[in-house]
Amino acid sequence: MVPRGAEWAIGQNLVVLRADGRRVHPEFLRWLVRGEDWWGQVRKFVNAGAVFDSLKCRDIPNFELLVPPLGEQGRICDVLDAVDHRIDLLRQTNATLESIAQALFKSWFIDFDPVRAKAEGREPEGMDAATAALFPAEFEESALGSVPKGWRVQPIGDLVETVGGSTPDTKNPSFWEPAVHHWTSPRDLSSAPSPVLLDTERKVSPAGLAKISSGLLPVGSLLMSSRAPIGYLTLTQVPVAINQGYIAMPPGGRLPPQYLYFWCRANMDGIKSHANGSTFMEISKKAFRPIPAVLPSSQLLDNFAEFAGSLFNRLVANERLARALVDTRDTLLPRLISGKLRLPEAHAEADAALAA
Repeated sequence: MVPRGAEWAIGQNLVVLRADGRRVHPEFLRWLVRGEDWWGQVRKFVNAGAVFDSLKCRDIPNFELLVPPLGEQGRICDVLDAVDHRIDLLRQTNATLESIAQALFKSWFIDFDPVRAKAEGREPEGMDAATAALFPAEFEESALGSVPKGWRVQPIGDLVETVGGSTPDTKNPSFWEPAVHHWTSPRDLSSAPSPVLLDTERKVSPAGLAKISSGLLPVGSLLMSSRAPIGYLTLTQVPVAINQGYIAMPPGGRLPPQYLYFWCRANMDGIKSHANGSTFMEISKKAFRPIPAVLPSSQLLDNFAEFAGSLFNRLVANERLARALVDTRDTLLPRLISGKLRLPEAHAEADAALAA
């Protein structure tokens, strides 16, 4: 929805819908156009085209929709808005958790704040003596410039395993049914609300999985989209097979998954500079592996992994709850709008979900 009083313009492929407030509440209209009844009318009037389907603006007034009285519209909005608000709060919390881990990564491994403090004779801020002791008190020159003394610079491919994937023949149904194993393409990450992968749009059969040389990657693998576009990142929370649009880094290497996630984010411009392609830019595993990375001590990496891991565990739990609330909201929406669910029952279902 556009804020009231804001000035704006639309392109030729958009339509403005305004609620008059006398028959349809503006907030209810927002929910109405997300419901199955609305999209059933869209499908009824849509014009199939050779390139893409289209809907004529003049057909929208002919939509036949069940609209409850204004008072009930407001109460329906109250139920759905309460669930939506909790989803927003959970995802705002997750953004904060991620930013905390990112800030610590930047301080320790990009800006080297604790090392600079010790080199200047100061105690590093915000850490105990045992953690401070893990940082050296001086720098040395390397291929990447000044780095903390004792931290080595090595190709990222020497520090982690990198694998790719593939797409089983989409015309062969035996590769996709029964849909058993999670299989992901970068499309799953294009609108992902969090940096963790809990589910995938498609799944492959055991026969389809056998066609993917990298097989099922374990939980905790870092996936980085390697083309169209380069740079989507996610940490897997389910075993998953991947298509050819990823470089995957399974756990078990010398750099923990959370460290790798923030390392890739911090170095994405450099990663993209190693890409090439005529149709679209792509970075291959061969081009990715030589990129230099700083290797801190194993104790310090373990320390960071423990801290960041605890934050990501909370983030995963929040995202699971947010998804459960999305399912609740999306289940309530058509039943409320159609009148198949009474408001007291809807309140009870929403309250139960919010109390989880």
